[in-house]
Amino acid sequence: MTTRTGGPHITQQRPIAPWTRTRLRTAPGSALAFAALVLLTAFLAAAFPRAVDTNESSSLRQDLSGARPARSMLELTTPQPGLELPQSAREDALRPEVIAAAYRKVLPLLPAPVRADTTQSAYGVQTTEFLVGQEAWLPRPDGLPPEFTLAAQAGLAHHSTIRTGRLPTAPAGLTRELEAAVTTETAEVMRMHVGSLVHIGTSDSRALAVRVTGIVDPVRPEGNYWSGDQILRNPGLSSKGGRPPLMYWNAGLLLAPEAAPALLGTLGEPQAYWRIAPDVTGLTAQQLPLLSDRVASLENGPELLRLKQAAGQHASLTTDMDDILASHMEMRSAVRPVVAVAAIGTGTVAAVTLAMTGGLSAARRGAELALLRARGGSLRGVGGRLLVESAVVALPASGVGLVAAILSVPEGRLEPAAVGVAAVAVLACVALPLCALALQRKPRLRAERADAVKARPGRRRTVAELSLLLLAVGAVVTLRRRGTSDSGDYLVSAGPVLVGLIAALVLARLYPLPLRWAARPAGRLRGAFGFLSLARAGRSSATGGLPLLALLIALTTAAFGGAVLSGVADARDHAALRAVGADARISRPGPSGTGPLPNGLEQAVRDVHGVQVVAPVWIGPTFDLPRAHPVKGDLSPALVAVEPQSYAQITRALGSDTYPDQARQESPGPKGAGVLNVIASPGVAETLGHEPQLIRLLGKDFTVRVVAVRSRMPGVVVPEFLLVDASKLRQRVATTVLLASGDELDVRVVQAAAHAGGADVDVQLRSEVRASFADSPLQTGTERIYAAAIAAGAGYAVLGLLLSLLQSAPERTALLARLRTMGLTRRQGRRLLLLEALPQAPVAALGGLLVGWATVWLLAPGVDLTQLALASVPGLASGADVSLRADAWSLALPALGVVALAGAVAAGQAWWAGRRGSITELRAGDMR
Repeated sequence: MTTRTGGPHITQQRPIAPWTRTRLRTAPGSALAFAALVLLTAFLAAAFPRAVDTNESSSLRQDLSGARPARSMLELTTPQPGLELPQSAREDALRPEVIAAAYRKVLPLLPAPVRADTTQSAYGVQTTEFLVGQEAWLPRPDGLPPEFTLAAQAGLAHHSTIRTGRLPTAPAGLTRELEAAVTTETAEVMRMHVGSLVHIGTSDSRALAVRVTGIVDPVRPEGNYWSGDQILRNPGLSSKGGRPPLMYWNAGLLLAPEAAPALLGTLGEPQAYWRIAPDVTGLTAQQLPLLSDRVASLENGPELLRLKQAAGQHASLTTDMDDILASHMEMRSAVRPVVAVAAIGTGTVAAVTLAMTGGLSAARRGAELALLRARGGSLRGVGGRLLVESAVVALPASGVGLVAAILSVPEGRLEPAAVGVAAVAVLACVALPLCALALQRKPRLRAERADAVKARPGRRRTVAELSLLLLAVGAVVTLRRRGTSDSGDYLVSAGPVLVGLIAALVLARLYPLPLRWAARPAGRLRGAFGFLSLARAGRSSATGGLPLLALLIALTTAAFGGAVLSGVADARDHAALRAVGADARISRPGPSGTGPLPNGLEQAVRDVHGVQVVAPVWIGPTFDLPRAHPVKGDLSPALVAVEPQSYAQITRALGSDTYPDQARQESPGPKGAGVLNVIASPGVAETLGHEPQLIRLLGKDFTVRVVAVRSRMPGVVVPEFLLVDASKLRQRVATTVLLASGDELDVRVVQAAAHAGGADVDVQLRSEVRASFADSPLQTGTERIYAAAIAAGAGYAVLGLLLSLLQSAPERTALLARLRTMGLTRRQGRRLLLLEALPQAPVAALGGLLVGWATVWLLAPGVDLTQLALASVPGLASGADVSLRADAWSLALPALGVVALAGAVAAGQAWWAGRRGSITELRAGDMR
């Protein structure tokens, strides 16, 4: 055994205090503030994409669930069995157990994400041709007998409640009398009761008798079971055409499922059907492309072949779901670029704010880092320590922000949220090391100035600024030419941000010039405040471009967002006014669309508080035009008569000359006869031309001349019309429509006055129509997301302004302390700090206001907001031009807020510095 001998044993000792722990304990407040900022930024970065996903998914589900069941359902049908088959085989094919078995086979064959709502899906057998009812007691509006459809639909007992009688049953064998049930609405309109017998013609000219055994109330009448074919629930009027059109009733009779084979003996051409209601629970916007492909395949593709194996080789599937999905995709494509503008703007401001925190921390710790460098610390070593120090705070805060976003917005994809949080974490970690390394890259004199006046831009900065300028100009030109149709081009959506960036760079270059020009004459004036404030403003840090950049981008994004919201609101207001014609439209249904209103109703509406104008309108029957025009000569427009004075006041509320003065006058005609000036729709105007034409109105001949062409007029809902002065018709006409307008119109009193004239009097309010334009979650959600993004961007800009003021707070405090030793009072010190803060704040506010207005003006031609504003009303959206509208409030208020905030912070700093003692600020060797 040998023993090792030698010198003393030296053990490696650990550092007395680790760097990271020491730094966090030294400045816990700064670490907590930095963690709070990172947590909030990570939360917003994760919540924004999840909120957009939630908004799009809920809108998709509502578009499908809110559409009429006849449009959203998948209807699989098979024609009646062929005549070449034995009668028993034909009857067996329509028996309920066969139809139910096919239904159970079809459901598992539906491809994901298409799922069936079994609670509202329906199947059975129904006639495809209406059958005429023979009884004389059935209602006949124009002398035509009603027609019926017979449906043997399964599940009637589960989807209805019996009001009177019982549910129908089927006889054991074929018979000429069947039992049926009808809904309450059908019984009231068709004058049916329990025991009523209706005879329907059959193929052998003998009548098939159907006896009503029960009257039922639908359960969930708006669901697919009852509204897949609405005639089973509500009777409807149909027309045979002609002039005037002859109307007759259509109604449905509900048979027992076992009675389906008996329909083969009628001329109704019965067919088996499976109406599958879609289950939209759990459907997401990310599944939309796959859902569209699956629906197309079900209509005419491989998936239809699989369904034919279960339902029959002659089965076919029809649905309008593909149209609903296409409309939703079109609206989403139009909305996404607008949302991307807010996302990019707010994200840029947040990134600048995070970078400013790193710059502020690096500047405050400049002496400490310089000491480390002087003692041999390498850039790599110092940067690594700062990176670890930032990561210890930023990474946990980012994780908490991600978890909070997931809990707050439970629906949405995780991947975009995780990417956003990762970007925030990386930026938060590297901001301090990069700023510190930039400051410590080369040795600097301790008293060296780095102010805005002395700084001179280098060649690299000039090249970078010119590159950004070209990029911004290209984005703006592209947006003006192409618009926002390409939702994947984020360069276009970054147009407002790039415009704000270029404005910030230009202002940063121009900002020192007026300070240099103003400092010279200020030095010759009596008093030190002017010169000192300009000198202090000129000696502000050259890195002050970051808060200026944040403020300009925030103000530009706010201006763009205000223009978006203002343009949407103006378009909806105008569209609602066009749809209603005034603040309220009162009418009554009639044979020609509108019927005469009760006597005294006009005066009752005039007496309502707040009503300023009431315009009576008469919409009469259609009349024949001269057949001089080969295409338009067969039009049958409606004659509309108005009271000129009140109607002109209503039209002026639309903001256009829709009812010119010339239409109220009567022009001289040939042989001394008067010519009636009229306003016509485009089709009628094309037929009549602009020369006097002789037409027959209300049994009398009139010579009319078209003096104005209008596609729409207030209160007129028919597409083709001829509008005349009611006093020129030589006979009194009854009022069919009342248009009421007023600034303080009491809606409830107007409704009460109208309904007092009859229960069938309808009141259409502009406010209700205006609210219906934003019923889609995609519209309302997009507006809320945009408003939240603007608020977040404004908050980050304010935070950036506060950080820039806090960065210079120690230097200002030391200045006040030294000036107070020279006789400066507290009041004078506060004035000095206020004057020092004024130059940069008004420059940023004025620049933001001008850049915001310029951004709206530049981008307005390329931004189409029609889908965002009027997607729920395709008729109005097709002819509307909805673009950005510069909003004075969104331009002026943020700019004034910047000035007020800067002044308030400067005053607060002056007040706080005045209360503190000056002993600690007058230390020997302090170079501040």
